[in-house]
Amino acid sequence: MSLEEAIQQMNDKIKAASPGAVVKSVKMSDEEARLSVYAPAGDIQMIKDATFMPAIELLNSEGLDIQVFVYDKDAAPLKG
Repeated sequence: MSLEEAIQQMNDKIKAASPGAVVKSVKMSDEEARLSVYAPAGDIQMIKDATFMPAIELLNSEGLDIQVFVYDKDAAPLKG
């Protein structure tokens, strides 16, 4: 499986758990990607539950490291 296919597979799982989620993906290397997910607070745990085991399986079976970070889309941004 290619990294692009793995990203799409994870996107599909995220959208199934939270249709309104916005996903931004960044390829870190040929084997690693970071998905930043912005979703309603009530959907955060569902997204985490839907992506945890598939991410582990992709790492173990395909050598692909897909990291999923979920954020509350309505939370105020941090001031620095």
